[in-house]
Amino acid sequence: MRSFTENQATLANHHNNLHILDSILRLSMIPLAAASIWLTVTNKEESSAYGKLEFSNFIGLKYMICINAISAGYALVALVSSWLRCLVTKSWVFFVSDQVVTYLMVTSGAAVVEILYLAYNGDRDVSWSEACSSFGRFCSRLKLALILQAIALTCFFFLSLISAYRFFSKFEPPVPRKGVHEDGN
Repeated sequence: MRSFTENQATLANHHNNLHILDSILRLSMIPLAAASIWLTVTNKEESSAYGKLEFSNFIGLKYMICINAISAGYALVALVSSWLRCLVTKSWVFFVSDQVVTYLMVTSGAAVVEILYLAYNGDRDVSWSEACSSFGRFCSRLKLALILQAIALTCFFFLSLISAYRFFSKFEPPVPRKGVHEDGN
């Protein structure tokens, strides 16, 4: 049977490994979001038959850029605060913030998926034809930006799990009392 100090050492090692994984994920997310922003902002193409197409023509792309910038900024602040314990010591702050940023990234990814779907398939009900045959480079760069954003989202998904584990592991699970039946008597 393991001693109390051995269990504490194992738990401390486990929390240290989680802290390192947390830091790696937050640090990885920043260049992914920055690359997605850069690919989107610099994405433009001109066609002699159809004119110029650029990211500023789409509200969904502007939204993705804003959310990626917010998430990269938050990742940087959270990374610094996790190493400087004096800034934020409450695990619930990271739990709530990680959840909010993850959901925002899901919504921005969904907006871009819709844009790409319409660009590749069009919408016959409103007489929109597909655009990627005329603006192939634009669509390819947008797909790459979406892939980078999806990888960043995956990082935040795992960060959400880690922060949830850290937050909820502070509470003891309920222990059933002896002599109490399921009906409460």
